[in-house]
Amino acid sequence: MSVSKFLKLKEIDMIARYSRPEMTKIWDPETKFQIWFEIEAHALDAMADLGIVPRDAAKAVWERGKFDIGRIDEIEREVKHDVIAFLTSVAENVGEEARFLHQGMTSSDVGDTCFSVQLVRAADILLKDLDGLLAVLKDRALEHKNTLCIGRSHGIHAEPTTFGLKLARFYAEFTRNKARLERAREEIATCQVSGAVGTFANIDPKVEQHVAKKMGLRVEPISTQVIPRDRHAIYFATLGVIASSVEHLATEIRHLQRTEVLEVEEFFSKGQKGSSAMPHKRNPILSENLTGLARLVRGYVMPALENVALWHERDISHSSVERNIGPDATIALDFALARLTGVIKNLVIYPDNMLKNLNKLGGVVNSQRVLLALTQAGLSREDAYRMVQASALKVWQKGGNLLDYLKKDKKVTSALPAKELEGLFDMAYHTKHVDTIFKRVFG
Repeated sequence: MSVSKFLKLKEIDMIARYSRPEMTKIWDPETKFQIWFEIEAHALDAMADLGIVPRDAAKAVWERGKFDIGRIDEIEREVKHDVIAFLTSVAENVGEEARFLHQGMTSSDVGDTCFSVQLVRAADILLKDLDGLLAVLKDRALEHKNTLCIGRSHGIHAEPTTFGLKLARFYAEFTRNKARLERAREEIATCQVSGAVGTFANIDPKVEQHVAKKMGLRVEPISTQVIPRDRHAIYFATLGVIASSVEHLATEIRHLQRTEVLEVEEFFSKGQKGSSAMPHKRNPILSENLTGLARLVRGYVMPALENVALWHERDISHSSVERNIGPDATIALDFALARLTGVIKNLVIYPDNMLKNLNKLGGVVNSQRVLLALTQAGLSREDAYRMVQASALKVWQKGGNLLDYLKKDKKVTSALPAKELEGLFDMAYHTKHVDTIFKRVFG
């Protein structure tokens, strides 16, 4: 990677290893300053329409308006103000007509509106990412709709389920996340061009309306020199929830890939090495990486929540936070969603191991069905529970098969004949409503 590209990535506080170009470009200084320029130029058009500034001034800005990032940095080192530095750089290219730029506006009119544009664009990429992940989850869920495996609660064998149902559950979760992000995108898509303390004293509200329309935003109903930060809080909180879902799925994969389980495995490419010391290792490194990235994204939620309580009409305590969490959270989550999509698409699944694990405890996973059958036969729930548990504990302690132990218990067989007991160990019983669940999830 070139030095200039590395430095550019460092400017937005995210390293190339966990970045994708489309999302990174949103936070590139060139993109930011271009958005600033468009906000200023559209505002000038509106002022020209209102007869506040000469039409030729607006035309001159569009025709000759340029900026130079190196020059902006140079000016900012002296004036200690990024918007002033930007405006000065533009003015040096426009000439005399530049005196009409930024009339009645304040820095937050430019910065906050730009941030809204960037967050909307970021949300659009993340929504595409979610679509890609949902498509892969659906494909793999349908592929393994009837692949039997053990369901676990507290990490312990519970009752049979299917691997397709596992994936369908995550499909439903990420569908909810997509709806949340769509709402968060709508929430953040507001524009403010209301001047100092948001009173429009020195700028017409029609200017704000024009800029909002041109930038693909809605007018912020009431701003106080800044867009209210509760909007940003819900946006970043939504990213945090999505990151938690990423970790949720990644954690499931990590567990299922453990040597003792080995029901699934991340794809291991030819020539790949799992350990510098142990040649036999095949580690779930991508899922572990996703867990780490999820922690990072969630870490940006609390600062966004704390940004809500600004002093009076405004302060800039939020600024340093947002310069970091804006690019970092969106870039990390974009990368994570893309990586997770690849993990699921290429996931190696071992149905035989799933069946072996399912049968590992000699049929104890059918204990509830036997319990219910005994209560239907007239026993109290307490007595039935005690009888089934006694046989199940023998399987845990001595091995063997639950059905055999139950058949040897005269109290059990007096209520349920052997033939009837055998019928209670049919695995198809546990999957009879899979189609119903799939219809609910996939429609």
